Amino acid sequence: MSNAATPTFDSKVFRSVFGHLPTGVVVITSTSQSSEPLGITIGSFASISLEPPLAGFFIGRSSRTWPLIAARGTFTANVLSAAQTELCWRFAKDATDGSRFTGLQLETSANGSPVLVDAVVTVDCTVLTTNAVGDHDLVVGAVTDLQVRNTAQPSMVFYKGKTGDARIDS
Repeated sequence: MSNAATPTFDSKVFRSVFGHLPTGVVVITSTSQSSEPLGITIGSFASISLEPPLAGFFIGRSSRTWPLIAARGTFTANVLSAAQTELCWRFAKDATDGSRFTGLQLETSANGSPVLVDAVVTVDCTVLTTNAVGDHDLVVGAVTDLQVRNTAQPSMVFYKGKTGDARIDS
């Protein structure tokens, strides 16, 4: 990183350019040490390896929610459907209590994390490693369980600051 060139653009331009790249939307859930539900919206969740099965995401180091999830060591990625826009924005706010779960119908994953019942799929992980990368952390999780839950709705995508669906007609 010490050899990185000084950019000729600011962070707003950088964000705008990368806004042209559609991303999936997931809510990472877990519980605190006191069993309070925790969750945060992520737009960078991805498959990393098939053997062994690994998945990961980037999280801003200013997040107050992530350290509480990381302390537990397990999480569930809830892939949102296009119909879950309200949940996308609800969990985008950084919070360290369970208030974002108020009024939601939940189930519990195999690793004990809250599951948003209308999620398209869920991916349970154990935190394998966390590495600092710029102003974010790269979190790599060992996948311990997968559930296909609600494929009636297409998955949500985030594109140019807006949510939509990932429907591709064949």
